Amino acid sequence: MTERLFEGADWDFRTLQRITDACEEVALKDLGLDVYPNQIEVITAEQMLDAYSSVGMPLFYKHWSFGKHFAFHEASYRKGLMGLAYEIVINSSPCISYLMEENTATMQTLVIAHAAFGHNHFFKNNYLFKQWTDAEGILDYLDFAKNYVATCEERYGRIEVERTLDAAHALMSHGIDRYPGKKKLDLRAEEKRAGRRRQHEEEVFNDLWRTVPKGAAKSRSALSIERRRKLLGLPQENLLYFLEKSAPRLAPWQRELLRIVRHIAQYFYPQSQTKVMNEGTATYVHYRIMTKLHEQGRISDGNFLEFLGSHTNVVFQPEFDDPRFSGFNPYALGFAVMQDIERIVTRPEDEDREWFPDIAGKNDVMGVLRDVWANYRDESFIGQFLSPKLMRQFRMFHLHDDPEERAGIRVDAIHDERGFRRVRRELARQHDVGFIDANIEVVDVDLSGDRRLILHHHVIKGSQLNETDAKRVLQHLADLWTYDVSLIEVDANDKVLREYVVSPRPIPAAVA
Repeated sequence: MTERLFEGADWDFRTLQRITDACEEVALKDLGLDVYPNQIEVITAEQMLDAYSSVGMPLFYKHWSFGKHFAFHEASYRKGLMGLAYEIVINSSPCISYLMEENTATMQTLVIAHAAFGHNHFFKNNYLFKQWTDAEGILDYLDFAKNYVATCEERYGRIEVERTLDAAHALMSHGIDRYPGKKKLDLRAEEKRAGRRRQHEEEVFNDLWRTVPKGAAKSRSALSIERRRKLLGLPQENLLYFLEKSAPRLAPWQRELLRIVRHIAQYFYPQSQTKVMNEGTATYVHYRIMTKLHEQGRISDGNFLEFLGSHTNVVFQPEFDDPRFSGFNPYALGFAVMQDIERIVTRPEDEDREWFPDIAGKNDVMGVLRDVWANYRDESFIGQFLSPKLMRQFRMFHLHDDPEERAGIRVDAIHDERGFRRVRRELARQHDVGFIDANIEVVDVDLSGDRRLILHHHVIKGSQLNETDAKRVLQHLADLWTYDVSLIEVDANDKVLREYVVSPRPIPAAVA
């Protein structure tokens, strides 16, 4: 008889080692996963709340917003208004998984299978994470960033450092490169270059500003528009990068802070594009591992029922008329598509052979899934693998609601071939960061005049910015630029829809 991994709910660290070894055996031999080395950490509820406040990173610099988030989550947790995640996993090498000490042995098995092998495999193999993240260097870089911010606070004052970080955090979602460049991010090299870069910047001045005319008499000899835009690297969608390189009055230490925030934002960029796939992969992997362990007799029927109760809650999808409905649960949608791919590969119907000729009946479930996990993101994953059967199961349809049309709301796609393709296309678009995130870029700077920074927001389908939020974020941008900032919203025909102009707040004497 196969020896059980544990009995009851209690566990100790030897039990966790047995659980990890058993999960690893199934993950590597049965599922063919390829993972980073694992590091398992057990933490308290308070430490989990602390991890929430600093976006789940084990090392992070200090900032008042993290304390605010901690206080909010702690109060909600103590009042019973929210639960805590069973785990947090870090995309690093080794892959660090944080487990709640309050978990039962069954739940520890579940989260080890989910995080230490499901998420771990996805982090290591998905092309977006390969392009944009540096798992080998992120922990060292976070340690460098934490120490650098602390040094700046001692040298320049906490208030001045917080003011710069406040502005950088406000622009964080617009501080990323959306397209891969020639160089892969190397955070350890970044850390080593930081000292040399700061010393160099303290000894030189920005050559761009030397070319600016000093008076009205010289304004006619101003740089040509093409030359000016070339020197500034315009148009530029990465606002933090532009400010780091071109803001005329930022001190070297402020530029380094912008660079730190920019690198961290870039590190998280793939996660925003793979929420459905990442959670779907981890959920599918934990389901397969837990099922296999139960079949082997290594966990009892009672433990398996406990697991199924938690798993069912994780993949629960409220109906559209349920008060709890707030869109598609990424765990539910991702897991359902993974299971549907398994069905298509092993038990295809005629409809599946028509829609998925490349994988229908292939009989290599894990080969197909590993290829999917490596080469797709949410948008392409949904657009390629959401089947008519699954759309019927989720009762999906598409509504058209255009405020400029008097016809009101109408059902625009139903359950026929044309409707299935329309629903799949529209759902995929809702996971396309290029469609859902505001497309804002720096287009010019009036160097010969008032040095106003000019940005364009390219409006898609009439989705203009919220006026209050736009002005608040632009204020931070203007404070870093130290001159006026103009944001112009334009439609597909370059027609101006709205313009915001914000002036910088006075620079405190201690900073100036």
